Amino acid sequence: MRKYIGQTLRRLIGTSQATIDTIEPGSIMVSPRKPIDFDDDAAITEILDLATKIGAVLLDSGTAAIDTQEQIRFVAGVYGLENVEVDVTYNTIVVLARRGNNLPPVSTMRQVYYRSMDFTRLAQVDRLVRRIRDMALSPRTAHSIVNEIVSAPHPYPHWVATFAWGFMASGISVLLGGRFVVGAIALLTTMVIVVVNRFLNRVGIPMFFQQVAGGFITVVPAALMYAAAPSLGIELAPSQIIASGMVVLLSGLSLVGSVEDAITGAPITGVARFFELLLMTGGIIAGVSMAIRLLEGTGIYLPTITANTNFGFVDAPAQIIAGGLAAAAYALASYAEMRALPVAFMAGAIGIAVVVLTNQLSAGAIVASSIAATVTGLFGGLLARKALTPPLVVAVAGITPLLPGLAVYRGLYGILNDQSLIGFTSLASAFAIGCALAAGVTLGEFVARALRRPQIPHRPMWNLRPTWMQRTRRE
Repeated sequence: MRKYIGQTLRRLIGTSQATIDTIEPGSIMVSPRKPIDFDDDAAITEILDLATKIGAVLLDSGTAAIDTQEQIRFVAGVYGLENVEVDVTYNTIVVLARRGNNLPPVSTMRQVYYRSMDFTRLAQVDRLVRRIRDMALSPRTAHSIVNEIVSAPHPYPHWVATFAWGFMASGISVLLGGRFVVGAIALLTTMVIVVVNRFLNRVGIPMFFQQVAGGFITVVPAALMYAAAPSLGIELAPSQIIASGMVVLLSGLSLVGSVEDAITGAPITGVARFFELLLMTGGIIAGVSMAIRLLEGTGIYLPTITANTNFGFVDAPAQIIAGGLAAAAYALASYAEMRALPVAFMAGAIGIAVVVLTNQLSAGAIVASSIAATVTGLFGGLLARKALTPPLVVAVAGITPLLPGLAVYRGLYGILNDQSLIGFTSLASAFAIGCALAAGVTLGEFVARALRRPQIPHRPMWNLRPTWMQRTRRE
C-alpha cells in the first residue's frame, strides 16, 4: 500500500516546476555571448525595458508584487544586470540598474494599465521567461516575442467567454441548491451583464459604475421571475440567482493578489488592491440595493433569507461537480489555455469537497473556507506545475466557487430591511471568509512551491556541458 501511495504522489507532483520555483539565489547565469557593457546606456535600457514589459503583464494578471519583482530581477540578471533594484507598486514598475561607483545608474519606469483578464497571455509570458533562461534569447528577439504576446487578440471569441461566464453563474446557482430553472436564469442574466459591462468598458465608463450596473441587472430578472413564478407553476429562490451573479462580479477582483501582497511584504500594493476590491464590492452592493428599492416601489418584494448555504453529504456529488464546473468555466472565461481547464476543474472540486467534509465536523464557515482554500492552493499548485500552467490561474479559479456571494447578499438584504445587526454580521462574515480564502490559497501555494523548489541551482540548457563520463561514453 505504501508503494502505491508513493507512486500516486510522485505522479501528482511530477518533476515540473513553475517559473517562480526555479528562481533561486545563485541560479542566475549571465549570457555567455558577451558580457554586458556598463558604458552602453542603450543596451542596458533595452534589457530593463524588456524586464518591465514582462513585469507589466504579470502585475496586470494579478501576480503578487513580490513574485513580479523576483521575475523582473531574474530576467535582468540573465542578461548580466545583477545589481538591480526593483520597486513594484499598485500600477507602477520602477527598475534601476547600478553600474558601480563611477557611473550613474540607469532606470526605467512603466505604468501598468488594466486590461481584460487573459490567462493565456500570462502563460505565454511565463514560457517566455523560461526560454530566456534556457535558450539565451537575445534582448531584441525577446522584445519582439513579448510585443506579439501583448498585442495578440484573445485566444477565444468574445461569445465563448460570455457563455463561460454564464455557465459559471449557472454552476454557482446549482452549488447553492438551485435547480434547472434557476441555473438557466442565472446563465442568461450573467450573459446580459457581461455584454452590457463590455459595452460600458468600451465607451470608457469607470469600473465602479460597471459593477453598479452589474449588481442592478443581477436582481431584476430574478425578482421578475419570482413574481411570475406562481402563475407559471414553478418554484425558485431569487437569492440563488442574485448570489451567483454577485460571485461572477466578485470573481474578477484581485482578492488573492491583495492578501498575498500584504502577507509577503508589499503592504502598499496590498492596501491599494484591497481598497480597489472594497470599492468594486461597494459598487455591486449599490447596484443591488438600487434594484431592490426600485422593485419594492413597484410592489415586488423579495423573500427573506434565513438559511445558510448547506454543504451536506446528501447533495455532495452534485455540489462537487458544480463547483468544479464553475472553476473551469471561470478559467475559460478568463481565456486560460485548454490544458488549464481540467486542472481548474480539479481545484474547484477539491475545494468544495473539503468544505463538505469540514462542515460535517461543525468547523464553521470561516475555518472551513480557510482549510478548503489551503488544500486547493496546495493540490492546485502541484497540478498546475504538472500541466505547466501558472499556479495563479488554478489558485484563483479554484477558490471562485467558494466566494461568499450569498453572505454579501444576505447582509445587504438585512440592512435594507431594518435588520442591521444581522446585516452587518453577514457582511463581516463575508469579509472574513474572503480573507480566509485568499490567505489559505496563498499558504497552500507556498507549500506547493516549497515542495517543488529545486535543492540545487539549475543551470540553463545552454550552459550545460557534458561531463567527463558522458564524453567517455560518447567516444
